[in-house]
Amino acid sequence: MFIETEGTPNPNTLKFLPGKTLIESGTANYQDRDSVAGSPLAEALFAEKGVEGVFIGTDFVTVTKSGEDDWEDLKPGILGALMQFFASGAPAVEAGAGASESMDTADEDLEIVEQIKTLLEEKVRPAVAQDGGDIVFHGFKEGVVYLQMQGACAGCPSSTMTLKHGIENLLKYYVPEVVDVRAVE
Repeated sequence: MFIETEGTPNPNTLKFLPGKTLIESGTANYQDRDSVAGSPLAEALFAEKGVEGVFIGTDFVTVTKSGEDDWEDLKPGILGALMQFFASGAPAVEAGAGASESMDTADEDLEIVEQIKTLLEEKVRPAVAQDGGDIVFHGFKEGVVYLQMQGACAGCPSSTMTLKHGIENLLKYYVPEVVDVRAVE
């Protein structure tokens, strides 16, 4: 098996492309060793020295390292863990694990929320996935859209610019009710 590796805009995150589907839909984000329940793949990767975050997309996984570690030292171990994991035949994420929660939205805003979700799905998510991350809608309240950046995009030096200038401008243009976009952790 050949696993391709790509850099991301976040220097502490690498994107690994195994050439196979990891999860059928959605994403799974694991920010520390304590959050890996339900993901044999995340467990295997967190067992490697220096791994601080694991994000699993449909056909890729991004790994975030600690700032002081070097990719040249970490990459062989991570690739080995990935190869071993794929040879095991275990699922990357067990059914129902890794789901994100969203906040309540007022009934009168449901049409606006659907517009926002459609824009995020069609225009934003593909671009963010190219960089090894994802964006999760958490809610819309009083004109403010709450989004969470995940994977390579979480903690990326350019994520604030992407969120405020790219995504906020896009949403304001298409959905006049949007007045602000804020990140949630």
